Amino acid sequence: MDLKPLVTLLAIVNPLAIVPFFIHYTQGFSRAQRRHTVAVASLTAFLVIASSALLGLQLLAFFGISLASFQVGGGMLLLTSALNMLNAQPAEAKRDGGEMAEGAQRAAMGASIAVVPLTIPLLTGPATISTVVIYAEQARSFLQLVALVGYGVVIALATAVCLSLADVIARVLGRTGINVMTRLMGLILAALAVEVMSLGLMKLFPALAR
Repeated sequence: MDLKPLVTLLAIVNPLAIVPFFIHYTQGFSRAQRRHTVAVASLTAFLVIASSALLGLQLLAFFGISLASFQVGGGMLLLTSALNMLNAQPAEAKRDGGEMAEGAQRAAMGASIAVVPLTIPLLTGPATISTVVIYAEQARSFLQLVALVGYGVVIALATAVCLSLADVIARVLGRTGINVMTRLMGLILAALAVEVMSLGLMKLFPALAR
């Protein structure tokens, strides 16, 4: 397995884009509470990716969904996420911003926001799950599947580093720098989304490949 799944996942998850939300949600948290939030968010991101890689294809078979159809649908989700990122929003964020408001309310009440909404859906959501399932189907051996799960470890570590250094990143890059990085990742993701959709469409309509 090449590095394309890792590049795609880094573009979708894009922990840098979550830095402003993490700072906002954890205002008033103690250092220990922030460390706990970072650890839980990183672990949850890994679990989402690993479970999608190991169980995603079985779920598709259970519901009788063809991979080609899933590729087209997943590609559309990726393209939607890319459009969000081109507007300097997190890939998995909804336009109504409901999960942001809920997260702020939960943080104000002292509740944990590490899982919802920080990890799900802001870090890992439908687009992330779809991507992992699509690449899991392309794994031709157990070692390649293990490599895909290993990419989940890389994503978790990248998330932990970005959130742990959130204040430093915010000072160095500023909101403008983070927005530029997010838009760049969105452009890369848009190209990958078109590739995923085209592969699915060629499987559904072989005439398109001629």
